Amino acid sequence: MLETILFGIIQGIFEWIPLSSEAIIILSTSIIQISSSPIEAALILHFGTILSILVYFRKYCIKIITLKDKKILKFLTISTIISLLIGFPIFLLLKDFTLGPNLLILMGIALLVTGYIRKNNKNIHIKSKYLPFISGILQGLSIIPGLSRSSSTIFGLSLGMKDPKKILTISYIMSVPVVLVSTIYLSINNLLLFKNFLPGIGIAFIIGLITLHIIFSIINKIDFFKFIIIFAILSFIGAGITIII
Repeated sequence: MLETILFGIIQGIFEWIPLSSEAIIILSTSIIQISSSPIEAALILHFGTILSILVYFRKYCIKIITLKDKKILKFLTISTIISLLIGFPIFLLLKDFTLGPNLLILMGIALLVTGYIRKNNKNIHIKSKYLPFISGILQGLSIIPGLSRSSSTIFGLSLGMKDPKKILTISYIMSVPVVLVSTIYLSINNLLLFKNFLPGIGIAFIIGLITLHIIFSIINKIDFFKFIIIFAILSFIGAGITIII
């Protein structure tokens, strides 16, 4: 139970920032042993943070559900379909990986890609009609451990949007339908996984709400590039230690 709570804290903090919460949770399993697949554990914890999205952005979500904002509903429909078409095959490929040098190296490479995306998003602009396709592709690819979902989608959305708060809001909301589908899939295939991580899901919800509030309070003052590079280096160091051991 203590392990799931610790993972819930990690999920609640790192889901919103350009560091991969999935990668950090998987790295943590080298210290805190769990019986479940690290990737499945990381994915099921996302259910807690989407609950915090639904609460924090409840007015925005109600507008979407009641069809008062058909534009964003269309955006979410397209991006969700594309995300699932890309992300599900990658999940099937990676879900049985154990934490070892291959996965750690993969995380390191993905984190470096995230850092590059974060550092080099300059003077690029595309038409808004292409945004759901680009952000959907990036969200689907973020199933790869280490490739930050928030950083990838924020990058994709910022290619056609300028308002930081709007970019963050849509980036977070677009995770909701994808995570709901993945949670249902994982629970059907392994109901015990959901039960075992229920305390962590609850903690992820609470910490997620607090972190969202902080993020939106200091939105224009954050640069996580150096932190991303540090975690990439840690992944490569972890891979080296695993090979030696």
